[in-house]
Amino acid sequence: MVPARELIRFLLRHGYRKVRQAGSHLILEHPTRKPLVIPVHAGDLPKGLFLKILKDADFTLEDFRRD
Repeated sequence: MVPARELIRFLLRHGYRKVRQAGSHLILEHPTRKPLVIPVHAGDLPKGLFLKILKDADFTLEDFRRD
């Protein structure tokens, strides 16, 4: 569906920052929202995981597409 790096770019533009990376998992934090763990693997993120990360970050698919 969407490569992890594209989702990470979107989240960084909206206030998240890279905190650390443990293996292939990138941890992002936001001052007012909960932390996120993004798996950074080759290829696209599965659709369900992509949508779950967006939901956890309080964004919708429409927010992602508009940006």
